[in-house]
Amino acid sequence: MSVVLQMTAFGIALLSILFLVIATCTDCWMVNADDSLEVSHKCRGLWRECVTNMQDGVKTCDQYDSILADHPVKIVVTRTLLITADLLAGLALATLLLGLDCIKFLKEEPRVKLKMCYGAGVILGIGSVLGLVGSVWYAVDVYVERATLVSHNIFLGVHYDFGWSCWLGMAGSTGCLVASVMLTCCLYVRTGSSSRPGPQRPAYPGGRTATGKMYAMDSRV
Repeated sequence: MSVVLQMTAFGIALLSILFLVIATCTDCWMVNADDSLEVSHKCRGLWRECVTNMQDGVKTCDQYDSILADHPVKIVVTRTLLITADLLAGLALATLLLGLDCIKFLKEEPRVKLKMCYGAGVILGIGSVLGLVGSVWYAVDVYVERATLVSHNIFLGVHYDFGWSCWLGMAGSTGCLVASVMLTCCLYVRTGSSSRPGPQRPAYPGGRTATGKMYAMDSRV
C-alpha cells in the first residue's frame, strides 16, 4: 500500500511542479479585465509584457529591463519566491524518485529510502509554501491596486485582473502541498501501522510451554 501512496504522491508532485515552472515562465499573471473596445489583449508577466491584437492575432512583447533594475515590489518578491519554489520542488522530486520502493537504488536499505521520501515531503512542503506566498502576494497586490484606483475614481483606460499564470502558480503550489502531506503524514501513518509487531502467540496450543509439555510426556510414561 505504501508503494501506491508513493506513486500517487510522485504523480501529483510531478504535475504540480510542471504547473509551477509554466507559471514562472509565462506572461499572463495580469490580464486586461475591462477593455471595452476589445481591440487588444494585454498580459503582464514576471519577465515581460505582451499585447495581442485581436483583429490579426499579432503578438508583440516588451521585455522588462535587467533583473537588477528597479521593479515593482510584487514582481521582485514573486520572482524570488517562485524561482526558489521551483528549485526546491525539483530537488524534492529527484529525492523522491530515488526513494521510491519500485526503484532499485538502495534496494537493500528500506529505512534509508523511507527517510528519503520523508525528506522529499518536507522539502516539497517548504517549496509549496513559498509558491503559495508568491502567487497570493501577487494576486493580492493586483486586487489592492485595482481597488485603490476604483475608490479614487481613477480610470487609466484598462484595468487588470488575475491571469491564468497566477492561477496556475496557486494550483501548482497547492498540489505540491498535497503531495507533501501524503509523503509525510500519510506515509508515516501507513508505514508505522505496518511495522508494529502483532500480539505474540504461545509457542504451543493452549499456552503450554516446552517444559510443561516435556513434563506431561514423562508423566505419561
